[in-house]
Amino acid sequence: MIQNKIAFVAWGLGLLVSCSAPQSPVEEAVPETIQPIKELSTATIYTTARGTDLRLAQTGTKTFGPGEQPLETQISVFVNPDKTFQELVGIGGAVTDASAEVFAGLSADKQEELLSAYYSQEGIGYSLLRTTIHSSDFGSGSYTYIEEGDTALATFSIEHDRAYRLPMIKRAITEAGGSLLTYVSPWSPPAFMKTTGRMLQGGSLLPEFAPAWARYYAKFIKAYEVEEVPIWGLTIQNEPMATQTWESCIYTAEQERDFLKNHLGPTLASEGLGDKNIIVWDHNRDLITQRANTIFGDPEAAKYAWGIGFHWYETWTGSEPNFENLRRVKESYPDKQLMFTEGCNEKFDPAKYQYWPNAERYGKSMINDFNRGTAGWTDWNILLDDKGGPNHVGNFCFAPIHADSQTGDLIYTPSYYYIGHFSKYIKPGAKRVSTVASRTSLMATTFVNEDGSYATVVMNETDEAIDYQCFVGTQVIEASIPARAIQTLRY
Repeated sequence: MIQNKIAFVAWGLGLLVSCSAPQSPVEEAVPETIQPIKELSTATIYTTARGTDLRLAQTGTKTFGPGEQPLETQISVFVNPDKTFQELVGIGGAVTDASAEVFAGLSADKQEELLSAYYSQEGIGYSLLRTTIHSSDFGSGSYTYIEEGDTALATFSIEHDRAYRLPMIKRAITEAGGSLLTYVSPWSPPAFMKTTGRMLQGGSLLPEFAPAWARYYAKFIKAYEVEEVPIWGLTIQNEPMATQTWESCIYTAEQERDFLKNHLGPTLASEGLGDKNIIVWDHNRDLITQRANTIFGDPEAAKYAWGIGFHWYETWTGSEPNFENLRRVKESYPDKQLMFTEGCNEKFDPAKYQYWPNAERYGKSMINDFNRGTAGWTDWNILLDDKGGPNHVGNFCFAPIHADSQTGDLIYTPSYYYIGHFSKYIKPGAKRVSTVASRTSLMATTFVNEDGSYATVVMNETDEAIDYQCFVGTQVIEASIPARAIQTLRY
C-alpha cells in the first residue's frame, strides 16, 4: 500500500529522540545501540479514524526539517533511534476450530479475500499464528486426540483437525509466503487425566498422568510437523488460574513449575523437540509477576522456558489493564520474553460491529504492551460467524472479521484496521525504538525494521483532533491526527 518510498540522503551521526505512551514505562535492561539512521527526507502517514471513511488510508507525506526546542505548549512525540530494545517475533491471531469451521462455509472468493486480508502484504501482513491442542470453547464441540482412558496414547490421531483446521492453517502459511511462526496451546488434558474426570469447569492434572500428558504435547507437535506445519513453540496451559465453563485446568505456580521442569521440558528434549519455545502462564497480567517469580526463580524450571505469555482480561475484576506488571517482569528477568497470547472483545453484539472502543482497546494494549518489552502479540479468533461463534458453551465474542451467514459477506470491524497499523508495517526482526509523547493525550511506539525502515504508531483516544510534532533525532515533521484515530508514520 505504500506508494511513496522514503528518500534517504547522507548518513547522519547520533540522533536524539524519545517517545512513549501514557504511564510512560521505564525502558527495560540496557538498550542496544544501532547504526545511526540516514538523514530523513519524508514520512508517509496512514490513518484510521472514527466517523470517517479512513481505514489504513494514506493521508499525507510530510517533509522532515531541522528540529528546534519544542515549547511546553506544543504536543510532541520524541523518537530516539540510538536506543533500541526487544526484537519482534511477530504479530498475528489464532486459527481456532471456530475460525476454521466458519472459513470452510465461505465461498471460494471470500476464502481468498479472508486469507489475503490477514496474511498478504496487500492486507495487514500477519506473521504469527496460534492454534489449540485439541478443543477449546471456540468450536462446535469438545474432543481430544485419543480414546478416553488411553494412558499409552496408542490411539493418538489428529484426524479431527484434517477436516477444517489443518487445511486453513496450511493455506494461511502459503498466503504468508511459506512461513508463519506457529505456536500451540492446550485448554485441558483429557478428562480421565484430571481430578474432576471432565474437561470442562476446571479441575487439575492428576500427578500420575503428568508423564502421559507431557508425551501428548510431543505427539501433537510431531503430528503437525508431519503435516508440514512447523511448530515454533507452545504454552503449557491456557488460563491456568481460571475455572471456566469450557475446557480448563488449574495449575498453581508451583504445579506449573514442577510440570515444566520434571515432565514437559525433559520430555520434549528427549523427543528431539528441545528447540521448541515454551511459554509459561498464558493468563492475565494481574498475577503474572508471581508466576514469573516462581518459575523463572527456579533455575531447573527456568532453563526450559523461553518466556511468559499473558492475556488482557484482568479488567473483568474492575481493574484497569496492569501494563506496569509487564515492565516488572522484564526488569526482573531480562533474558525471558513477554508474549501477548490472547485478547478479544467479549459479549458479542452484532449492533457493535463498528463500536470504536473495541478497536481502541487493541491500540492501547498493543502500544503499552510493546513499550513494556513485549516481543510478540497474538489476537484471538481471526474469524467468527454473525453470532460470535461457533462456541459450544455459548461464550460468544468478537473477532476482527465476522462472516455474515445470510449474505456470505465478510464484515470488517475497526479492530482489524487498528491491529493492521502495527502488523502491516512492523515485521519480525524489527526492534523497538525509544519513543515518548509529551502529553498523555497521545500514545506512541516505534519499531525499526531490518531493512532500516521505521514505523511510529500514534494513537489519539480523545474527542478532539491534535496537532503534534514528531521529532526523530534532531529532525522533525509537523502532523495532525483526527479525533479517535490511529496513525502509522513510515520513514
